[in-house]
Amino acid sequence: MSSSIQITKPSVCPLDCPDACSLNAIVENGKLIKVKGSKANPITDGVVCGKVSKYYSDFVHGKNRLTTPLRRTGKRGSGEFERISWDEAIELCYQGIKKGIKVHGTESVMPLNYAGPHGQLAENSMDMRFFYKLGATQLNRPPMCAGVRSLSYVSLFGKTLAMPAEQAEYSDLIILWGVNTTTSYLHLMKIVNKARKNGAKIIVIDPRRIKSAGIADLYLQVTPASDVYFALAMTAEFERLGMIDHAKIKDKVSGLDEYLANAKTYQKGKITEVCGIEQAQVEEFIQLYRNAKRVSMMVGVGVERSRNGGSSIRSAMALSVLTGQFGNLGQGQMGYYSPAFHKTPDKLMRPDLLERTTPNARTFNLIDAAEHILDKDSDSPIKTVFIYNHNPVIMHQNQNKMIQALSQEDVFVIGCDINMTDSMKYADVILPACSHFEHSDVYASYGYTQLQRTEAAIEPVGESLPNTEIFRRLAKRFGFDEQAFKDTDEQLQEQAFDLASANTKENKVSEISTDTSLSMLDSNHIWLSDKTDKVTLYNETLEQKYGYGLPRFEPAKRAHPFVLVTSAYFHRSNSTFGGCRIELEAIDINPTDAKKLSINDGQEVKLSNGNGEVILKAHVTEDVASGVLYSHKGAWMASSPTGQTVNALLENRKTDIGDGAAFYDTFVDLFVV
Repeated sequence: MSSSIQITKPSVCPLDCPDACSLNAIVENGKLIKVKGSKANPITDGVVCGKVSKYYSDFVHGKNRLTTPLRRTGKRGSGEFERISWDEAIELCYQGIKKGIKVHGTESVMPLNYAGPHGQLAENSMDMRFFYKLGATQLNRPPMCAGVRSLSYVSLFGKTLAMPAEQAEYSDLIILWGVNTTTSYLHLMKIVNKARKNGAKIIVIDPRRIKSAGIADLYLQVTPASDVYFALAMTAEFERLGMIDHAKIKDKVSGLDEYLANAKTYQKGKITEVCGIEQAQVEEFIQLYRNAKRVSMMVGVGVERSRNGGSSIRSAMALSVLTGQFGNLGQGQMGYYSPAFHKTPDKLMRPDLLERTTPNARTFNLIDAAEHILDKDSDSPIKTVFIYNHNPVIMHQNQNKMIQALSQEDVFVIGCDINMTDSMKYADVILPACSHFEHSDVYASYGYTQLQRTEAAIEPVGESLPNTEIFRRLAKRFGFDEQAFKDTDEQLQEQAFDLASANTKENKVSEISTDTSLSMLDSNHIWLSDKTDKVTLYNETLEQKYGYGLPRFEPAKRAHPFVLVTSAYFHRSNSTFGGCRIELEAIDINPTDAKKLSINDGQEVKLSNGNGEVILKAHVTEDVASGVLYSHKGAWMASSPTGQTVNALLENRKTDIGDGAAFYDTFVDLFVV
């Protein structure tokens, strides 16, 4: 009688999170039974969030796992499918795609993907080659998340690298602005706590009293979308108090006079009215900042998710340079590290495969996908939608419109995923994908500068295949015989980065041990030390394209009394793991509002507007201000008796710059059920 032997294999977390934690996959009899943190990545150092350790085994082997190709047999959304072979599935995809192309051209095909896994191969490699060669409609994906933040940073500082997050331990003031370090930036909190032990002060700015507010020296509960007003009013006040370091920045910035003149139109005395921050707190913010010698700031993605998103981020980030907070360890902005990795996306994704008679491929904003699928008046209407690395029914604004779009019988829908998600239920054909534990890949953290390589920890579950192999098979059926579609995963990994030009001892991705991580930036890098031109306070490009050369505050136009904020949840990464924990979701309500509406804690309530309605469980708390409701994004549709989630309530509104998703510009009514 043989006993089971547990094997530990190295891995990396692929979830949409800044940290990219190194993992230990515990394998028994070929199955993943547990996931723990490993010390391979010195930043994450053996610590992982609860969802990774709790849910991954079920995600890989549970009831929702897709293990064979499927063909729809019932109505769209019914979840009724039959098992088919891979050959049948590939042929169905081929015939369905070709049918639309024959009548409406290659741009009638639209991939609908985002960032489910953050591995370079699984996210954007062979798939992009396939859609470029096919001539499909392309997508602008950054507006869905973080694109506005990135654009805001680059509009000011260019592509200069941000201050390494590890360096915050040298700061004597750390400002966490719209970033929930206990939910989606877990290991930054370790650095913050180290700085606190060294005597640093902490300021947390967020619409909700998040956990990190409990350790802050000052917590500012800012009204959603008003961050720009506060930042510009502080700029004007800093100028009045002599806190703008004119001598240090005179040769470092452009547009200073215009910027300061704009800031002077924002009044400190109106901050309470506009931003919900008491004047005593405003004065405390000023004093904490004034007394600090080394200020670091992390402006999170949450700040971008309103009509004022770009303006809010730009005006907050600009405070660092205006006050001369650069040039030393522990001074500056955190969170922009992409150039450190020496990525070579053109080699990996091969846009040169796109053969066109017109100069540019048709490109749609990802957040407008439903509108485009529903558009029948287009010269080339969408007739094939290929969903992968994404759960659009759950993650997009105006959920019911997305459902309407995917329910059209004259639109052929291909789905490719690890689990049977709410979006997969609308597919005509489903292709089962491997989890990241089942194939090799390489991961570049976006919150730090660690590069990590992985190999498969277990064999593919059932008949599932890696994304790369799925698109190789599709390419072969379409007759694409270029070498680009024959490249192995090992070759793709090397094509993803130019390590030979990086200052690392490893010249190839294959030389990175799976038991360690490769640091791509010296943690002592001084912010703005690599910037050769000036910081751009007035940005002419943004003025010409969007009319926002300078940041500005614009008040909301609301048709309903409550603003709804839907942010990340500790138990999910976007919608990943949503199927592992189905329960009635909670909604935070201020006690004053609850009393007015006779709502008790734990009572079922209904949120509604013209887009939809959802049932939630009331959580009466002072963690949110009066007039603000707070719930978590990413819940699956079975969590609400209405069969809708909070995303059904979200309007497809856009941010001031970058055409990003203004998720938090959502206004609703609230009722007792």
